[in-house]
Amino acid sequence: MAFSLIVVLALGRLLGADSKLTLLLAVGTAICGAAAIAAVSPLLKSKDEDTAISVGLIALIGTLFAAAYTLIQPWLPIDEATYGIWSGLTLHEIAHVAMAAAPAGQDALSDGLIAKLCRVILLVPVCLGILSMQKLRTQSKPKPAHPKTNDTGNAATFPFPWFLLGLVAMSLLGSYALPAILPDPTTLLNGVSIVTTLLLGMAMAGLGLNVSLRDFRNRSLRPLAAMFITSVLLTVLTYISL
Repeated sequence: MAFSLIVVLALGRLLGADSKLTLLLAVGTAICGAAAIAAVSPLLKSKDEDTAISVGLIALIGTLFAAAYTLIQPWLPIDEATYGIWSGLTLHEIAHVAMAAAPAGQDALSDGLIAKLCRVILLVPVCLGILSMQKLRTQSKPKPAHPKTNDTGNAATFPFPWFLLGLVAMSLLGSYALPAILPDPTTLLNGVSIVTTLLLGMAMAGLGLNVSLRDFRNRSLRPLAAMFITSVLLTVLTYISL
């Protein structure tokens, strides 16, 4: 994760890429793609257009990489489990891991999803780190004579990412609580998964309506290059290390 964050940001600065888009793509590449971008966007106070562009780019590159993995998998001199771990450690989203690992067998899919979920859980410390940095930046700025206040009359504060508590709570619910209550929670969890996929798709479509194609073309090429180069490096170096 740290490798992806650092390299995308470094390449983005070297290429003169848009800093906000680069940071969103760095987080998405390092953790879990569109979901990570959507999670950190409110913390970074990103524009809807920046969020939508980043989501589109990472979905495109992740799908291309997953398709490439599927094509080369039969010729790789590694077993199914290793291939699954490689997919989980390098591909951008859970859906991409499933797309690439499933054709290789159940072992590849299981190990790939476990490896990917280990990256997903890192969303919590990353969001808390971003929140801390934003607070430090706010505190380091000169305070105005008349600070802005919220509706209650108190000085404005930086919002806590409450969705992180929801993430942890739902993870515990699906992993421990439901299996303890229901004899077979698989059907319920599958239904919830379908609903969340539909809702996420609707949210992404809504973001896409705010994107200007001209801005997409003018601003996305350099951040895209930084993300693509990092993804290639991550893929190759992870494969060598396995």
